[in-house]
Amino acid sequence: MTTRQAGRDLDTSRPHSARMYDYFLGGKDHFEIDKEAALVAADAHPGIFVTARENRAFMHRATRVLAQEHGIRQWLDIGTGIPTEPNLHQVAQSVALDARVVYADNDPLVLKYAERLMRSTTQGRTAYIEADVTDPDALMSAVAESEVLDFDQPIALNLNALMHFITDPHDPYAIVRRLLDSLPVGSALAMNHCTPDFDPVTWNKVAEIYTSSGTPVQFRSHSDVRHFFDGLDLIDPGICCCHRWRPDGPTDGTEPTDAQIGLLAGVGIKR
Repeated sequence: MTTRQAGRDLDTSRPHSARMYDYFLGGKDHFEIDKEAALVAADAHPGIFVTARENRAFMHRATRVLAQEHGIRQWLDIGTGIPTEPNLHQVAQSVALDARVVYADNDPLVLKYAERLMRSTTQGRTAYIEADVTDPDALMSAVAESEVLDFDQPIALNLNALMHFITDPHDPYAIVRRLLDSLPVGSALAMNHCTPDFDPVTWNKVAEIYTSSGTPVQFRSHSDVRHFFDGLDLIDPGICCCHRWRPDGPTDGTEPTDAQIGLLAGVGIKR
C-alpha cells in the first residue's frame, strides 16, 4: 500500500540528504549533485561512510532486540530513506513473520522506489506513506488511515538519523512527544542522532557543509539527545555511541572510534 500525501515533484537542482546517504552506503539511487555534496562532506570527515554503515547496523540490532526481547510486532519508521536491503520489515519479519511496518518519508524519490518496501511476508503487512515529520498530526492521521498498525498494541517508533535534520525552530522535542503520545503503553522509541561531542571541529564543519548545501542540520549533545527520551525507560546500555549499542558478533580489531562515527543511539520503552 502506498499513500501520497505531498504530491511534490522530484527536485534534482540541489542535493538531498537521503540521496547523499544512499551514496555513502554505496547505493545507485542518487544524482551527480548528491555525489558532489557527499564528497565535500567526506572530505571534511572521511569517516562519514562508516557513520552511514553503523547507522544502518544499529537499526538492524534495535529492531531485533525489540522483537526478540520486548515482543514488539509493529513499527512506524519515519525518515525511511531510499530502500536498502535488508529493510526494517525484513529484519523484523526474520524474527516474527507477522510483523507490520509503516514507512514514512517526504522525499518523492523514496515514493518512486516504495514498491521495494512492499515485499512483506504473507503473515505480516507493510505500507508506505508520503508525509513530513514536521507535521506530526497529518503524518499520524495518514498512518491511521493506512489501517496497517493496531494502535491498541505496542508500536516501535523508528527515528534513525532523522531528528538532526529538524532544527530548533521546528521544535523537534514537541514533534517526538506528539508522535509518542499517539502510541500505547509498551511502545518504543528507537533513534540515533549525530553529535559533535566526540570531535566538535569536524562535526561542526560537516554541519556547515550540509546547511550551506540547502539541508539545514543541528547536531546535538548527549544531554540534548537524552531529552528526546524523557518519560521513557531506557534499555541497556542507555544512550551511547552507535556501534556500542548492543554490538553483535566478533570484531576484527579495527573497531571505529566514537569520533569517527559521531552518532548517539538509544532505545526507550513507554510505560
